[in-house]
Amino acid sequence: MKIYKLHKTQKLPISKAKAWEFLSDPANLKTITPDYMGFDIIDGADRKMYQGQVIQYIVTPVAGIKTKWVTEITHVKDNEFFVDEQRFGPYKLWHHKHFIKEIEGGVEMEDIIHYKLPFGFLGQLVHPFIVKNKLEEIFSYRQQKLEELFGKY
Repeated sequence: MKIYKLHKTQKLPISKAKAWEFLSDPANLKTITPDYMGFDIIDGADRKMYQGQVIQYIVTPVAGIKTKWVTEITHVKDNEFFVDEQRFGPYKLWHHKHFIKEIEGGVEMEDIIHYKLPFGFLGQLVHPFIVKNKLEEIFSYRQQKLEELFGKY
């Protein structure tokens, strides 16, 4: 059983409060997701983030295949971190920790994602060519979009 890890950090020249305000609003996830992903929130994003919140999305990650993705916000510490975990969707495991810490001149955001692919050995075969590259691409887009919105550190 192979569990993969993606670790990303980004610095932004904004206050911790402003970063939290943006990141803790589930509706903003669409803003920082590439358009080609066909990302649409279908339920659960009508309130500010809270522990136990279930959010349902439709995504089109590969080859135009629409997939329902359901996540639960399992942990929240205001202005510091939150965790979302997949309950149903394209991964066998998805555990995503989001941290925000104040640094000189702004904030540092840290994402730590542990994930496991379905389809056993076949999933492991396609990981380096499709999944890993796609996740890198999505997080590069996210970084670029956040810099457009809040400026470069």
